[in-house]
Amino acid sequence: MTPIIGFAGYSGSGKTTLLEQLIPLLKQQGLRIGLLKHSHHSIDPDTPGKDSYRLRHAGCAQTLMATKERHMLYFEYPEPEREEPELHACLRQFDHSQLDLVLVEGFRDEAFTKIEIHRPSYGKPLLYPNDPNIIAFVTDGDCPQGCELPQLDLNKPEDVAKFIGDWLQRKQS
Repeated sequence: MTPIIGFAGYSGSGKTTLLEQLIPLLKQQGLRIGLLKHSHHSIDPDTPGKDSYRLRHAGCAQTLMATKERHMLYFEYPEPEREEPELHACLRQFDHSQLDLVLVEGFRDEAFTKIEIHRPSYGKPLLYPNDPNIIAFVTDGDCPQGCELPQLDLNKPEDVAKFIGDWLQRKQS
């Protein structure tokens, strides 16, 4: 399985913005990046009225749309009381032969390597004291007293990218 590293933090902490900045920086390191984003909201990136939308909604359990630029695989789950997605089941859907690293946004309560994103001004609780899988603390403010994790500046994504590259090299050696 491809190494994975997650970004954990409360809504509004800057996870998506940081990832948007990190991905090109990690690609500059020669890494092939996969991304898994968990959402609590319903999504539908397809367009009503298009053939793909019509065929998908005709009743298929899985639909793969393929073009020369990209593939999109849809899984339909008709159960109204379905549980939240499971991290490892989602990770198995990637073509790991084409990836060097998978970045994960969300799945905050799952046990896997993560970086905490925290904005003190939001007044949300810290995650790292209760999660031994958090290996670094990224913030736009002062780091908590007694935090022994590597501490990175949220406004310096190049430092976060270097930390991830170093972590990945240590993991592979």
